[in-house]
Amino acid sequence: MQAHDLPAHAGLRIDGARLWNSLMQLARIGATEKGGVCRLALTDLDRQGRDLFVAWAKEIGCTVRVDAIGNIFARRAGVRDDLPPVVTGSHIDTQPTGGKFDGNYGVLAGLEVLRTLNDNDVRTQAPLEVAVWTNEEGSRLVPVMMGSGVFAGAFTLDHALAQVDREGVSVRDALASIGYAGERVAAHDVGAYFEAHIEQGPVLEANDKVIGVVQGALGQRWYDVTIEGMEAHAGPTPMELRRDALLVAADLIRTVNRIALDHAPHGRGTVGWVSVHPNSRNVIPGRVKLTVDLRAADDATLLAMDRALREICAQAELPVTVDEVVYFAPQPFESSLVASVRESADALGFTSMDVVSGAGHDAVYLARVAPAAMIFVPCKDGISHNEIEDARADHLEAGCNVLLQAMLRAANAAVVGERA
Repeated sequence: MQAHDLPAHAGLRIDGARLWNSLMQLARIGATEKGGVCRLALTDLDRQGRDLFVAWAKEIGCTVRVDAIGNIFARRAGVRDDLPPVVTGSHIDTQPTGGKFDGNYGVLAGLEVLRTLNDNDVRTQAPLEVAVWTNEEGSRLVPVMMGSGVFAGAFTLDHALAQVDREGVSVRDALASIGYAGERVAAHDVGAYFEAHIEQGPVLEANDKVIGVVQGALGQRWYDVTIEGMEAHAGPTPMELRRDALLVAADLIRTVNRIALDHAPHGRGTVGWVSVHPNSRNVIPGRVKLTVDLRAADDATLLAMDRALREICAQAELPVTVDEVVYFAPQPFESSLVASVRESADALGFTSMDVVSGAGHDAVYLARVAPAAMIFVPCKDGISHNEIEDARADHLEAGCNVLLQAMLRAANAAVVGERA
């Protein structure tokens, strides 16, 4: 089946009110006073959220399996159950001051797709699955995107299970304590993977578009930078004789911003953390440590930004060390699935635009092992990772309908799982 072919059930629509009610019911678990959600990974609140999802999935006849890192897979059988499943999903763990929609929308949009197919007695050729990935946020335990990372082989199960939180509780023990230490089995094949998500940025809202057709995720390079100067008394030391590390840091911070602007439209550059020593009112700063976060849509651009950063640091008036601490390669999504998302949005009459994901998502790891794509919908003022995170019900419904049609296309294809 080619991307432009219409699915057999093009008139099918999800129940937007049911999707919204499910989101609001899940949001009660860990609800905060400001209207957000605090449901950290592998806590008892996470267990309650997982239990609710599992109960809903079993109500509609899904079989549910949990793997050894706690990923949940709710499966709806297909006509040909020997085919690899078409999978959708996201996460239900949140930031400490998280919102109702980040991650949760992708999980419950997938559940709503299955409910809609049940309501209309529609059987797909390939089976469908909704995945709840463990610890996407990384706010209690690292690494981030833990469950999908283990599934995709980005790091080993044993490495993930051995990680501990600030209280010394390991992932292994936390999974056991909430009853979600599942089977130690190899990751299963995935025919196609879709993830619906709020954008977590302002682009769709600014352009008055309903659907973001995600081309891929930005690559990331993170650095720890140290500038060595000399502490000295702020009064007796003349300006021309100072070795002010903070002055060099200020120039570098502006340079990071310029590097990103020089690589528009998808270049990103951020200094998010600064430590000044000795951090005293009347002492010239002798050492500054700061972080640099560079992002771009392709490796060539990311490398060019890396060179620009290192060149400016090498030319600084004081010694500067640059240590790269994180690298995520840019991850393009499967062109045929991206086209299917775009054409599904068009067929449903929704305005759309091509976008890139500036944040990491479980889909980034899934794209390493299966054809993958994402569907974005706007969030109010582009705000996420915040208790005031918000999204319009009609936008969430639209994104879920696009997900439904895209999954139908993939699940009813003549051959599921072959890359274009």
